[in-house]
Amino acid sequence: MHTTHHPVDVLVVGAGLAGLACARDLAAEGRTVSIVEASDAPGGRMRTDRRDGFLLDRGFQVFNTSYPQVRRRLDLRALRLHPFTPGLLVHRGGSLVRVVDPSRRPREAGALRPGRLAPTRDLLALGRLTAADTLLPAPLLKRRPERTTRTALAEAGVSEHTVDTLLRPFLSGVFLEDGLETSSRVFHLVWRSLVRGSLCLPAEGIGSVPAQLARNLPPGTVRYGAPVAELTPAGALLDDGGEHPARAVVVATGPREAARLLDGLDVPGTRTVTTYYHTAAVPPLDEPTLLVDAAGRFLNSCVLSRVAPGYAPRGIPLVSTSVLGGDRPGREREVRGALSEAYGADTGHWELLAACTVEDALPAMPPPWPLSRGTRVSPGRYVCGDHRATGSVQGALASGARAAREVLADLSRGGTA
Repeated sequence: MHTTHHPVDVLVVGAGLAGLACARDLAAEGRTVSIVEASDAPGGRMRTDRRDGFLLDRGFQVFNTSYPQVRRRLDLRALRLHPFTPGLLVHRGGSLVRVVDPSRRPREAGALRPGRLAPTRDLLALGRLTAADTLLPAPLLKRRPERTTRTALAEAGVSEHTVDTLLRPFLSGVFLEDGLETSSRVFHLVWRSLVRGSLCLPAEGIGSVPAQLARNLPPGTVRYGAPVAELTPAGALLDDGGEHPARAVVVATGPREAARLLDGLDVPGTRTVTTYYHTAAVPPLDEPTLLVDAAGRFLNSCVLSRVAPGYAPRGIPLVSTSVLGGDRPGREREVRGALSEAYGADTGHWELLAACTVEDALPAMPPPWPLSRGTRVSPGRYVCGDHRATGSVQGALASGARAAREVLADLSRGGTA
């Protein structure tokens, strides 16, 4: 098939969060825009599959309500958000230690008493760090000297023992790396968002977030099942041989695909994560709380059906557990063994519902890491995505918004592809 589509001002390649945000801002300014998406639905890595009555997100994901771009672009009430417990459980030394947010659950503040969770000096140091990240203006946080996260925590006065047995187990699941080598600027901004917002799951799965963004676009903007073979001087050539002319092209894909389409593009390394979905006869934990493991055998685990009941048929507990890297023979069995110890439950009869490996799940963000990069690659060619900002929903949306601004500025000056 060789179809030439109507020329548009801007063609966006990819219907992930960055591409959807970019297209929305361009359309709001009166520009004609089309999105071509290789898969059958919007979202990129932020997708939810339905299987036998279960909602299976492609990798464990949480939704943070505090991000400025989220508040600007999404109807949070329509997502019907279900919150996690404001805190977590840490499995260390053969027992579970509860961490609470005393500002939200003051009655449980006793769980933070000195000596039980961490030494007094560490709790005070962490309190000072948290207060600064919460109260200081974000631009000031962005101008702080850049270190690794581990170095920043040490300089803040948090002991190595507390970092390794409390903070690293949680942050490994946030950044998908176990050395705390992520840029301290990224850490401080993420820590700020965690304190200021709530971690939730939408009632219909994480995929309902990009689905809402896509519905806000003009009808017919997105074409699914339309992978791009290559960019051309006139626009883009699709795999089916169809041509899609445009004055400007924005590549809003993952870093690997962006590098294929934009020759010579500098892209970061990425992190891979695997999530195992199990069903159990009884829930191993009867609360919507995240469980992390100080030994690093898994990143995090939770009973999804206790967080958002619609993730599973009534009466069937659904457990989600994520690990660094890909799946391999025997790994699921090892994970169930670690979960048996952490939950204090018999996992021998749990049934594996799915194993989901997500490559390029997050960009690796060691220092020096620019919090926002320009999107213009060459005349009429642009790139956006969380790999151009921070590995987060906020980063993806903000990068898409920046791409739209730069495209609009160039088009207003008569720029063309």
